[in-house]
Amino acid sequence: MRLSALALSACIAACFAAGPVAAIAAPLGATFTVATGLITDQKAVFATVESAHVVPARTRLAGTIVSLSVRDGDAVTAGQTIATVADSAMAQQLQSLNASITGLRAQLAQANIDLARAQRLIGSGAIARSTLDQAQTAQNVATSSLKSQIAARNALAEQIANGAVLAPVSGRVLHRPVTQGSVVVTGDTIATIAEQDYVLRLEVPEYHSRIMHVGDLVRISDTGNTPEFGKITLVYPQIQNGDVEADATAPGLGDYFVGQRIQVWISAGQRPGLVIPASFIESRFGLDYVELKTPNGHSIAVPVQRGAPQPTPSMPDGVEILSGLQPGNVLTAPATP
Repeated sequence: MRLSALALSACIAACFAAGPVAAIAAPLGATFTVATGLITDQKAVFATVESAHVVPARTRLAGTIVSLSVRDGDAVTAGQTIATVADSAMAQQLQSLNASITGLRAQLAQANIDLARAQRLIGSGAIARSTLDQAQTAQNVATSSLKSQIAARNALAEQIANGAVLAPVSGRVLHRPVTQGSVVVTGDTIATIAEQDYVLRLEVPEYHSRIMHVGDLVRISDTGNTPEFGKITLVYPQIQNGDVEADATAPGLGDYFVGQRIQVWISAGQRPGLVIPASFIESRFGLDYVELKTPNGHSIAVPVQRGAPQPTPSMPDGVEILSGLQPGNVLTAPATP
């Protein structure tokens, strides 16, 4: 009966020890001193990859979209022209102003000729003083009219240039609700752009609000051997539907999929315990052993009960030890077969 119970507990320990983090082989002859530390209990929640800021690219001119150079998923840079809006009425007004400016330049040239002739003739007394004044006035009027039309043309050209829709930030196009040929008014959205600063947005039950703080580490579930960690950067003060929202930053979030769900582990409190690297544990016949260094310098194999994986940035393959060791024990790395 005792043998059956021992075998059953060994199987349970072996199953419980299985985790996503693989042990990293310790160098031969390496030692590790067991010490009591704080173990962070973790709770699995789902987080969503979100952009810190989603900014719409809007039109500054009413008209028809004559060119559209982006589509959903394209990467853009701040200031890049992503579309052009044109108004045919403005184009006709510009042609009219150009023609008017051409005529006014001809009038100004003639007024300059008439004024120069009048200035030559006034000296010999061939014309009256009033004739010179009329020529001077005509030249002033032609100059002012030309300047006015040029200013009007420049203002219209600037307004037409506002038809270029620019990307407000660097990022990736999430949605483009219009197509080439669409009629838009001032302020319509041409594309929605997610800024490149991506974050993990967590939603956790409100009872975690008292133990979740800015700066806490979060562990990102990963199929790889090395866990990845992030850090909580913002805890939103408003509770909605019994959930608290928080943002966390982490490396390797990518820059393409927004809305992707990722499983993360957050802190659910701390307690004292023993954690050692998994590389110092050797499994034989369903039991876990560590090499304990004795005071006389020899090593003996001691059975231990393995707990849940407790990876940290400083110990990626950390494993909790439930029994078999005590603080101050010195472990040696097992010899590789």
